[in-house]
Amino acid sequence: MPDWTYHTVFKPGLSHFTAKAGREFIHRSMTRISALPGGSKLIEYLGHTNPSSQLETKLFGFKISNPIGLSGKIDPEMTGTKAFGHLGFGFIEVGPVTSIPEGHSVPTYTQAKDNLIFPYRPESPGMEKTVTNLRELKEFQKPVFIRVGNTKSFNETLTLSKVLAGHGDALIVKGCYSDDEWRSLKDSVKDKTLLAVYSLDELDNDTIDKLTANSWLDGVVIDEYAKDTGAGLEYPLSQAKSLAGKAAEIRSRSKIPIIVSGGITEPKDALALFKAGVDLVMLTAGYVFTGPGLPKRINEALLDTKIAVKDTYSGWIWHWLFGFLMLIGGIAALIVSMTIVVLPYDEAFLKMTREELIAINPNIYRFMQHDRMTVAGTMISGGIIYMQLARHGVRYGLQWAKRAIHIAGILGFLGILLFLGFGYFDWLHGILWLVLLPFFWKGYLMTKNHAEHSPSSNRTNHKAWKKSLWGQLAFVALGAALAVAGLVISTIGVNGVFVQTDIAYICMSPEQVAGINDRLIPVIAHDRAGLGSALISVGLLVLMLAIWGFQQGQKWVWYTFLIGGIPAFSTAIIIHYVIGYTTFIHIFPAYIALLLFAVGLWYSREFFFKKQY
Repeated sequence: MPDWTYHTVFKPGLSHFTAKAGREFIHRSMTRISALPGGSKLIEYLGHTNPSSQLETKLFGFKISNPIGLSGKIDPEMTGTKAFGHLGFGFIEVGPVTSIPEGHSVPTYTQAKDNLIFPYRPESPGMEKTVTNLRELKEFQKPVFIRVGNTKSFNETLTLSKVLAGHGDALIVKGCYSDDEWRSLKDSVKDKTLLAVYSLDELDNDTIDKLTANSWLDGVVIDEYAKDTGAGLEYPLSQAKSLAGKAAEIRSRSKIPIIVSGGITEPKDALALFKAGVDLVMLTAGYVFTGPGLPKRINEALLDTKIAVKDTYSGWIWHWLFGFLMLIGGIAALIVSMTIVVLPYDEAFLKMTREELIAINPNIYRFMQHDRMTVAGTMISGGIIYMQLARHGVRYGLQWAKRAIHIAGILGFLGILLFLGFGYFDWLHGILWLVLLPFFWKGYLMTKNHAEHSPSSNRTNHKAWKKSLWGQLAFVALGAALAVAGLVISTIGVNGVFVQTDIAYICMSPEQVAGINDRLIPVIAHDRAGLGSALISVGLLVLMLAIWGFQQGQKWVWYTFLIGGIPAFSTAIIIHYVIGYTTFIHIFPAYIALLLFAVGLWYSREFFFKKQY
């Protein structure tokens, strides 16, 4: 669930439910998707959540893909844990786990619904259910940190630790124990990592000294500060400054690994903690209110601090030339559609001249012009987007830009299959296809292994970011709508060729058109297939650019939408008025698409042009 649907659609709707009901709806829905064949990979692929290899860290003797984890407070019943492993987190915390189930109280919203109030005794499905859930996490491939819940005695803590140690990579234990008791706990978990947890207000100088002197501990977890509301515990969302100060104090005295849980609502909070010497962080309520895109945003911001100069990669020029040749082909097609429309080889196939066709029924001629001009505008737009993706994305090895070009390009080439079977093959399209293929294939071979991730200058949840989510939603909807429209047009072209408004405009049934010349239908069907194929390809380009390319300060993305959209929209709309095909129901979808285009540009501009954090 990306931020552009979470903040615009789901969060406003779910706020009318109880905190637990909303939580379980989201978690179980994500888990169902991830449980489908290929569902987990689909989540990672569409969200581009898999972090850069540059963020990988080795701690406690095992590798962690990135230093961002999720606190067990967010998913105490583990209903969404399987999906969370694919949302940009490097590790997951489970718990606190108690001996028996604890679920009499659940989190509630504050009166202003701007934070959560957690129960004094945290939810827990109990030890047996937790162990069962952990066993069902097949191929999770992320470290699991298990927090032991509050117990009545040290012996109960010891028993829980022994059982849970066999199902996770690290144990987090809270308690004021003696050196001998900590030694016993370490022996009980054997080779697993043992971490002590303290809340921010518990870490005074004496505690820090004892902590750093304890050789039996592998690290410390600093919990965010809790405010007692009388109805439960409220954790202030922004505590990064206080947590960073305490972490820096510990770091000045020891090299012990430090994990901070909570206090993060925006990327700059996490960066402040890492700067203070924290090794790992875990998101808590800030994740709920900022949105599921927070771990990815932190990863991108962290990557931004590691990259001084972007490396350039070879091979991008081939994809740029591919787009450039498509642009030239589109311009040539536009000139034809604005002048003669029917080419000499069309006349040879039809055994009918352009003048004869106009004399028989000028609206058939104009209808062909309508399809051909729209195809030309779509080709020009597609060429511009390909060139921009190559120049600003593939050139720097960006994996998402490479994927966008390859997916749209391959489907565009497969669209040639739609031209077959009509009894008519457009040789100009065939030649263009043959000219473009070597450039695309060369670019594909040279860029297929590009795997760089995009760093981001975004650090805060400023108004421009929040506003841009509506713009992103509009562009995603536009890309999806164009691709679906292309599929529908292609299907119509393969089957009935005309819709009812087409027949009304031409003033002839398909049978009557075929009666004039039985080769007219194949030519028109071929045009329809070409338009559908082009819309599918360009629609997917817009969709992928919208999903993967929305990053602060990337003005080129905004200009790609703007300049890339003008040819397609202008030709598609103007031609209808030129030929007099202005039936409302027919042209209405184009105006909806234009509205989405305008909304996307308006709501995203400030975000794309914003340079400061």
